Amino acid sequence: MNKTDLIDAMAEQAGISKAAAKKALESALSEIGGALKEGKRVSLVGFGSFSVSERAAREGRNPQTGKTIQIAAKKVVKFKAGSELSGAVN
Repeated sequence: MNKTDLIDAMAEQAGISKAAAKKALESALSEIGGALKEGKRVSLVGFGSFSVSERAAREGRNPQTGKTIQIAAKKVVKFKAGSELSGAVN
C-alpha cells in the first residue's frame, strides 16, 4: 500500500472526501515528524511507538574498493510495533 492507496482507504472508511483524507494524513505525518525532530517519543496505543536514538560514529568498509571509511554519527528513527498491530499481522 502506498500513500495514495492509504488516502483512498481513509476517505472511504471515514466517509470523507479524498482531499480531506489527504489533508488529515499529511497533517498527522507532519506532527509526528515534528515531534521526532524535537526528540520526543510518539506513541499510538495499539499501533506502535516512534522514537529517536543516536547512532555512534563508526568505521565501515567501502564494498567496491575495500577501503576503510568513517561513518558519521547520526540520529535514526526507530519504530516498535504495538501488541494489536503485532497480533493482526500474526
